[in-house]
Amino acid sequence: MSNPVVLAVQAESKAQLAGVLPGDEIRSINGVVPTDVIQYQMLVEEPEVSLVIDRSGLEVELEITKLAGEPLGIEVASAIFDQVRTCDNHCEFCFIYQLPQGLRKTLYMKDDDYRLSFLYGNFTTLTRFTEADLERVITEHLSPLFVSIHATHPRLRTELLRNRRGGTSLRWLSALLEEGIEVHGQLVICPGINDGNFLAETLLGILSEYPELADVAAVPLGVSKFSHEGRMRPHTQAEAARVVEIIGEMQELFLAVLGRRMVYASDEYYLLAGAELPSFQSYGDFSQHENGIGITRAFEQAFLGKTNEVHGVKQGFFAWVEGAPKEGYRAVRSTQGASLGVPRRRGQRKVALITSTYGAKVLPAIVSPTFPQVGYVEVENRFFGGNVGVAGLMVGEDIAAALEASPEYDLYLLPDVCLSEDKFLDGSSVESLPFPIEVVPTDGAGLRAALAGHLGEGPGPRPRAAAVI
Repeated sequence: MSNPVVLAVQAESKAQLAGVLPGDEIRSINGVVPTDVIQYQMLVEEPEVSLVIDRSGLEVELEITKLAGEPLGIEVASAIFDQVRTCDNHCEFCFIYQLPQGLRKTLYMKDDDYRLSFLYGNFTTLTRFTEADLERVITEHLSPLFVSIHATHPRLRTELLRNRRGGTSLRWLSALLEEGIEVHGQLVICPGINDGNFLAETLLGILSEYPELADVAAVPLGVSKFSHEGRMRPHTQAEAARVVEIIGEMQELFLAVLGRRMVYASDEYYLLAGAELPSFQSYGDFSQHENGIGITRAFEQAFLGKTNEVHGVKQGFFAWVEGAPKEGYRAVRSTQGASLGVPRRRGQRKVALITSTYGAKVLPAIVSPTFPQVGYVEVENRFFGGNVGVAGLMVGEDIAAALEASPEYDLYLLPDVCLSEDKFLDGSSVESLPFPIEVVPTDGAGLRAALAGHLGEGPGPRPRAAAVI
């Protein structure tokens, strides 16, 4: 177990005024050694905070008086201080097994820790969940949580997870729901294994056994060129169409029984099947937006200025964990705001959008009616290969290859979703690309504002302000 290390101290905060410095190691708070940032945050909520700090081997005691609930102003370097609970499943479809060598070490860590599920929206299978974990989740109301279900049939779930506890661990899901914990579910659909009749059976099982689930996302198997699992393959168009059909039928059943659709297919399925995307209104509160559920309709509505809502899980209870480092969906994507060397006057610039294979299927229909002069550069994902075609997995070398082969533009707009701390997954940066690139938020309102800034407001409706998705 290690102690929390101070990563940053907010200016003029109680912590800074008390003398806390970046690099300090917190040995205890009010006599308690916290095991994670959740417990840390609960301890510093108190009006009287006693810190014991290790500063380069020197023990320092600091006493801080503040209002109850007032932020202390410290960001710690990690979310888990004792030890991240790693995943002991061996799923054939796990994308971590399909990564090439040489990427950031953190990308290869398989976690199955409910605390990271609570903090960052990571999915847990509950195969390492315990009675003590359940007691803590209930007592501290660690909600929402995110659970990978994949199948409700015990034998099939055991097979999919390659873990003998796979068939029994969903009992914890029942216990969480019974105690009023908000849970969002996920099904990774592997063609020929848990699709077709097995998918229908799983959804009927969810309706019967877990009707309190907030929602369930069905996402297609992602297969990179580095996969060594013989059974893992991309969906055919017919298989994707069948998933869309089953989800549609089950939505009607859930709507009739529960009064809500609950289960949704990711946008990828509709694009793979060549089917029309559902309406914006059919997605409810878009709580699995980050999982690709309704992302196109949300983008469209924001681009047209028809909504100013923030889509995704409303981070209620854990939003106050201000000490947690920004990771996962909360990570800082990019600090770059200015474009690199943009010639010509506003309104005369030739601008293109850098987008993924899937993005190229939907962006022109949304953007071109308002900005017909905009170009599009589709990036084929050769780095990961396989059926990988989402914007979040675009890397620098593939973007460079696409730009070199495209017509010349004055400026290229890049969605920030493919960056983390200004870096692509392959370790390269935007600055390493010899092209005039501007990083823009990955949402409709952000793109609309960027295009209007360079080209002038288009003929379509002027958008209202909208938060970044």
